[in-house]
Amino acid sequence: MNSLPGLLADLDLCQARCDSLRWYLHPTEEELRILAGKQQKGKSKKDRKYNGHIENKPLTIPKDIDLHLKTKSITEIDALDQPFYISALHYFPEYQWLVDFTVAATVVYLITEAYYSWMKPSQEMNISIVWCLLVLAFAIKILFSLTTHYFKVEEGGERSVCVTFGFFFFVKAMTILIVTENYLEFGLESGFSNFSESAVQFFEKQGLESQMSEATFDTIRLWIIILLCALRLAMMRSHLQAYLNLAQKCVDQMKKEVGRISTVELQKMVARVFYYLCIIALQYVAPLVMLLHMTLLLKTLGNYSWGIYPESVSDSSVENNPLSSSINSESSSEDGKMKVTVIQLTMAVASLKNIFTPLLFRGLLSFLTWWIAVCLFSTSLFGLFYHQYLTVA
Repeated sequence: MNSLPGLLADLDLCQARCDSLRWYLHPTEEELRILAGKQQKGKSKKDRKYNGHIENKPLTIPKDIDLHLKTKSITEIDALDQPFYISALHYFPEYQWLVDFTVAATVVYLITEAYYSWMKPSQEMNISIVWCLLVLAFAIKILFSLTTHYFKVEEGGERSVCVTFGFFFFVKAMTILIVTENYLEFGLESGFSNFSESAVQFFEKQGLESQMSEATFDTIRLWIIILLCALRLAMMRSHLQAYLNLAQKCVDQMKKEVGRISTVELQKMVARVFYYLCIIALQYVAPLVMLLHMTLLLKTLGNYSWGIYPESVSDSSVENNPLSSSINSESSSEDGKMKVTVIQLTMAVASLKNIFTPLLFRGLLSFLTWWIAVCLFSTSLFGLFYHQYLTVA
């Protein structure tokens, strides 16, 4: 029986019949023969004989053939239950695993946030941090696996695209490092300060009390990132359907060309779009998962708040730790020694907060979150430019 996260992953490819994705079936050889006006023949004189074996010449058809692809809902073929389609959909296990684990990690994070909000524990390790780090590790591992797959593909130009974008982002990163802060500083801090002062004056004139603060601005930034991630995930179905429509677009483009094409090449051209659906879904989901959980880490480790008007939060200190006084009170029994060991480990982890402070995590995770968002925006902008202008030309 599938788990709930597994069902959620399944629904992403096989959801309600009205809203399900529709893929284009490749035409059979018999259908192509009928469209081309050819009949099934026996051995032709053009067949070649080598070493006692007959090598049939591949069937070719005109490129301008009147071919209209049939569509079929993914739910109708029950792709997740038939072993043939599971093997055909490349990287389906990786896609399902990433979605499953991401859903589970997000649920754990929400439960942990609710627990910390109500109970306010001071000496417990936030387990949601580990789950977020694991999600990031799995997403990075899958992206590296996809890059390796692209480098192994001989046709299609994926290797050149990976190398080009690799050098592009390398140059961008080096440019950011050497450019002074005067050019990269957009004046947000001064602009926000000016806005805050103006808002305070406005509220004072209206007889109201302004609660605008820097903490409010940081919280709003976190919410904006999360809402944009949710918006992009909501648009995922339409984007995947646009990808599946490339099969028909390729056929329409082929009709404008002259010459002939083999039936095998035509079938591969159409079928390849569906078989790489999960790879496209991974390329769509993995960066969003990284951006979302990097933002969650920034909130937790940066000691931010989800409230629009958060209370002032002070960094917790490990001084006057009540655990230190409890060590001496433990007995010398076996249970007492075990409790002392647990307390000492807890104190050691808590003492690391003096080194890895929220201020450090705010700077580090804010930069990583910004970098992921910039890379995602750059690649999306290039893809939009490519499909709008380059493919038309």
